[in-house]
Amino acid sequence: MAAGGPAAREGESMGGVRAALGGLTTRGRSFLAAGIAAAICAYVLGQGDLLRVGLLLAVLPLICVTVLYRTRHQVAGSRRLSPQRVAAGAEARVHLRMENVSRLPTGLLMLQDHVPYVLGPRPRFVLDRVEAGGRREVSYRVRSDLRGRYPLGPLQLRLSDPFGMCELTRSFSAYDMLTVVPRTEPLPPTRLSGEASGYGEGRQRSLALAGEDDVIPREYRYGDDLRRVHWRSTARYGELMVRREEQPQRARCTVLLDTRAVAYQGAGPDSAFEWAVSGAASVLVHMLERGFTVRLLTDEGGALPGDAGDGFAGSAQDSADAAGLMMDALAVVDHSDGAGLSRAYDLLRGGNEGLLVAFIGDLDEEQAAVAARMRQRSGAAVAFVLDSGTWLTGGAVAGAVEDTLRRLRDAGWTAVAVPPGASLTELWRHAGRARPGADTAGGAASGMSGMTGVSGGWS
Repeated sequence: MAAGGPAAREGESMGGVRAALGGLTTRGRSFLAAGIAAAICAYVLGQGDLLRVGLLLAVLPLICVTVLYRTRHQVAGSRRLSPQRVAAGAEARVHLRMENVSRLPTGLLMLQDHVPYVLGPRPRFVLDRVEAGGRREVSYRVRSDLRGRYPLGPLQLRLSDPFGMCELTRSFSAYDMLTVVPRTEPLPPTRLSGEASGYGEGRQRSLALAGEDDVIPREYRYGDDLRRVHWRSTARYGELMVRREEQPQRARCTVLLDTRAVAYQGAGPDSAFEWAVSGAASVLVHMLERGFTVRLLTDEGGALPGDAGDGFAGSAQDSADAAGLMMDALAVVDHSDGAGLSRAYDLLRGGNEGLLVAFIGDLDEEQAAVAARMRQRSGAAVAFVLDSGTWLTGGAVAGAVEDTLRRLRDAGWTAVAVPPGASLTELWRHAGRARPGADTAGGAASGMSGMTGVSGGWS
């Protein structure tokens, strides 16, 4: 017989009855056993009064089971997160709502929501009797120092009858997702070396390619102003040509995050890799707030979520939406198995990419050379270089990192070493003061005195 037919429904009904009887508490089982024993004794001894007592004891738990089994399908539950996206270390509140949609009041309700251990202890609530059509709302808080996406749910509901004869559990299928994004630091407005001046706050601008005019003459289209006819090009091509208006230019910024597992040592919220992720998030938010169109790249080369095919976001959509998309991507970014930056280098086009901000881990000579060549494919380039070994030991920056910094500066980068526990706000301010290719030791050491490893980090 086909699934879902009468036999299948009967099997489901029998399974539900067995599950309901399995929910009898110790008190309910005791009443049922006592009632059966009293009924047997009454039958053997011929005592009618004892039979009625036995039947009462045996029927009461069964009635509780029947009523509770029908009631558990008449209770609706829902969950709401406030907010659904929260920064690491911040709290979010989860609101639970239970509604009795039946015509009968419920007994004691016990709620339990499934929560990953990194968000805190599993919340449990006890709700008293809920009247017919009534509702109850409770809430709890969750917090995580680790970024990521965490499922909340499903919600479990345990019902109990007023006599304590039976307890049944119902699990709702719905769950919600809490996104814990990296921490961000507010960055001061500063003009990074290499940004073009003369428009706004001195932003490096690039041509807008989607439907906007170009400086090269084009063929005449119906409706074009005849005053824009370019007669020299018309004579050259033998057809009417018009001048295109100068293209509006938009500020662009590419944020490169090095995620190679070989480039970082250590793990946890205070590791070098987590600092790099948090730094990339801070720069993304800051540049979007300044009106830049921003692209997020990793060493694997693939552009992370944006609103355009080239990976840039923030131009055709609200900057808050663009920031949300990129922060969601950074919430789940992890170490890659790659060994180099060549894929990210290939993705950078040969034209003017605008500002390039890179967060880089340990580099060998070959990858340092690849990173140095990236400067040729951008307008201005700022690199924050992390020595993960220093972050583990708290010592001075190693000679290999100093060589990397020197090579990047020789290529025109504004290269900044990141000591353990450094503030990106201070590093950002010093990067704005430095000249491309110049040593940043003097200003950085004076502004960050007292931080571990500063003297070695700014040579």
